[in-house]
Amino acid sequence: MTSNDHPGVTILPFNGKTPVIHPSAFVAPGCRIIGDVEIGEDASIWYNCVVRADVNFIRIGARTNIQDGSVIHCDSVDERSGPNGWPTIIGDDVLIGHMAMIHGCVLHDRAFVGLGAIVMSGATVESDAMLAAGALLSPGKTVLHRQLWAGRPAKFMRDLPDEALIDMREGVDHYVHNAKAHKGAIKADQG
Repeated sequence: MTSNDHPGVTILPFNGKTPVIHPSAFVAPGCRIIGDVEIGEDASIWYNCVVRADVNFIRIGARTNIQDGSVIHCDSVDERSGPNGWPTIIGDDVLIGHMAMIHGCVLHDRAFVGLGAIVMSGATVESDAMLAAGALLSPGKTVLHRQLWAGRPAKFMRDLPDEALIDMREGVDHYVHNAKAHKGAIKADQG
């Protein structure tokens, strides 16, 4: 996968690792994808995001969207992290809002991270769980299945109703379709 496949995107190898981007994924102009990164089928990385895997690896699952201006990084091995450090592992069908910061953590399938939220090293957002806009999930904390956490530092607020889960799934579908439209518009502009 080269920058030619993604006009306006910087794709850089680092320490012998080159980003692997599924052909169906959308990476918007202005993004920087660096190092040991894998981006799955129909995922979307929106305008001006940075995905930097220089000290560990980053995996982004199918149909996941990382919205404009977000930063995805990982963490190296140290006395807190254990032998593998803290890679960033983002599952399938994950929604990550604009200007989020995701660092050395795990976001399970169907997790939701709101606009401007921060997820720190060693933290986890389980499936069908939500970290509210502007929240800060401290190192090592876990948002359990179907929970909503909010605040700085984030704390448990309530369990999520079925309607919230339906809304999150509709959001994933919206971004898959919107990414295809943007990819088509960019291709037409280049042609």
